[in-house]
Amino acid sequence: MKPSRMPAYGGQAIIEGVLMRGRHAVAAAMRSPEGEIVLQTEELSGIYTHRLFKLPFLRGLIGLWDALGLGMRYLTISANLQGKEEEKIEGGSAIVTVGISLLIASILFFAGPAWLGHLAERLFHLNSFASNLLEGFIRLAAIIGYIWGVGKLPEIARVFAYHGAEHKTINAFEDGAELSPSIVKTYPLEHPRCGTAFLLTLVIFSIILFTFIGPLPGVWRVLSRVILLPVLAGLAYEYIRFTANHLDHPLVRVFVQPNLALQRLTTREPDLSMIEVAIAAFSTMCEKEEEYSSKG
Repeated sequence: MKPSRMPAYGGQAIIEGVLMRGRHAVAAAMRSPEGEIVLQTEELSGIYTHRLFKLPFLRGLIGLWDALGLGMRYLTISANLQGKEEEKIEGGSAIVTVGISLLIASILFFAGPAWLGHLAERLFHLNSFASNLLEGFIRLAAIIGYIWGVGKLPEIARVFAYHGAEHKTINAFEDGAELSPSIVKTYPLEHPRCGTAFLLTLVIFSIILFTFIGPLPGVWRVLSRVILLPVLAGLAYEYIRFTANHLDHPLVRVFVQPNLALQRLTTREPDLSMIEVAIAAFSTMCEKEEEYSSKG
């Protein structure tokens, strides 16, 4: 039977592998340097099945935490699998690495554009509406430029190919197709619930919100971009959820086109071995979903 709505299933690419998450379980499949598929699973905390996860906007914050916390942890696990023993990232070094990454992202995509918008307002005597709008377009250009630039790196291009394998696998499953590499490969690279779509939606909503928020002193302008991030995450999540559940409507299909277009920057066509890894992650997650859900 073809599933009509599967909002509980999601995933992301990791180093030489794919992470798949359900409501009860998460499973990662990674290709080791020796060519073997290494699997790692765990049971998710009860927050994903708690009634709080059903509350609009709050579930978006949980989704953001999921992408940051769970995703970064499995990125570290997958990186350690590929590296030598002395190169592994563990304990304090892992926390420092994640902290520095989040700090750089905050500066590049939130504090930086806010400061540039404020600077442009003072230098060119722009009104607050124009400077906030300029800030939003700087933020959008920075994110798109960053994704395009890192996608040129061979290592990141492989991660993007695993991202494509993840999408193809979920698309095939939702179409009720057999999950074999040759069949899964025929499915699209894009998926409407992708994290890339979430990111673009968050940025677009930030342009709208910050453009109409009015003038603020420089420091408060920068701080407001960080403080209001949870609000934007909640709005973006609800938008993605709504569009994913109403793709049969022609107007919704028009609205999701920018999100799908941006995914062409974050996905690459995977080979069959990559798709095999994605299928292994998804199949294992489904098995664990059944096991853990029966316990409750």
